Amino acid sequence: MAALVFLAAVLSIPGADAPTPASGWTQWRGPARDARLPDGAPWPEKLGEDVLKRTWRVELGSGYPGPVVSADKVFTAETVGARDEVARAFDRATGKPVWQTSWPGSMSVPFFAKRNGDWIRSTPVLDGDSIYFAGMRDVLVKLEARTGRERWRVDLMERFKSPLPAFGFVCSPIVDATGIYIQGGGGLVKLDKTDGKTIWRTLEDGGGMYGSAFSSPVRATLASRDQLVVQNRTHLAGVDPVDGKVLWKREIPAFRGMNILTPAIYEGGIFTSAYGGKAHRFDVVSKAGDLDTVEAWKVGNAEANMSSPVIHNGHAYLHLRNRRVVCLNLATGNVTWTSAGTYGEYWSMVAHGDKILALDNRGMLFLLKANPQKMEVLDERKLSDQETWGHLAIVGNELFVRELKALSAWRWGTTPTP
Repeated sequence: MAALVFLAAVLSIPGADAPTPASGWTQWRGPARDARLPDGAPWPEKLGEDVLKRTWRVELGSGYPGPVVSADKVFTAETVGARDEVARAFDRATGKPVWQTSWPGSMSVPFFAKRNGDWIRSTPVLDGDSIYFAGMRDVLVKLEARTGRERWRVDLMERFKSPLPAFGFVCSPIVDATGIYIQGGGGLVKLDKTDGKTIWRTLEDGGGMYGSAFSSPVRATLASRDQLVVQNRTHLAGVDPVDGKVLWKREIPAFRGMNILTPAIYEGGIFTSAYGGKAHRFDVVSKAGDLDTVEAWKVGNAEANMSSPVIHNGHAYLHLRNRRVVCLNLATGNVTWTSAGTYGEYWSMVAHGDKILALDNRGMLFLLKANPQKMEVLDERKLSDQETWGHLAIVGNELFVRELKALSAWRWGTTPTP
């Protein structure tokens, strides 16, 4: 349980009106929060040293936040010593430090999760000239992206009298033009971006016995209704982003509330999978003006851990609890293939065209063909001797890797491309 509990490391998709800087990776799982890059030149066929080259690397304190990338900076966070969490910004081209800002926020996780550390997990979200970081003790901090100056800080435990989450804050925030959304303080919360005041709070006590949920919300239009799709430790739900009304709700059985991955939106429905549970596709439907869900299918041989899937041409590519990889037909629920071998405990995947780059926690990068007939590994390369639990970030031909105690930048080709 230690391996999966520590990291659900985090999520957010902006609404259609949310500001998204060009040439960037602004949040958990990328520009549209689906780990897909729709634009840009084709990826290479190989990952050799003559193709993919490291451009810089900087040492850091321990942490799992995935890198967030603007036009000229790369952001991440670290835990320093036994007390402080530190937000960091680096020059995107050179890796030179630009600023750092800290706050007290460290904590100790339960003994059975100690192998995965007491350090910060959540991936920040960049919103124009502001960036939001979530600290382990249910603290959300808004910083000026250019200078690192703190604009406000909210202690969710103090505000809502909620308990300290046993494994720390894991969810990654999501923003739109009207506010910022997080699973923290024992529920799903929307805060005003200007001053951090609470706009609404719903799904209270959705954290279960160990506190705040692991999964991160996504934004989608389902059954003609704009909504946040959020998976807490016990349920999958659709929530109105304006007033926090729960539009529909569905129980997702999981071992000790280990609903960790980010739900994936597919046409009119949602794909998800739970540790100790099953994989499901639910379709959201309207009945006399009210929304409900219909289970299209469920399968028991595609049990996820904490790695979120990518979807390509009607198929979900998913890393499992047993460390194998599967491909599921989302129309039928059929598993079209299962990898013969096993991999690390965690994969962060990004898709572009018919290729998938997958970084596992052992520092191995895999280049796959998105082939629904068989697992097709085009190449692989070890990028780090440290563990790499942070989500891979890709902008054009640049890759940014959060190692346990470092941040590195890689590139194929001689010059950066958007």
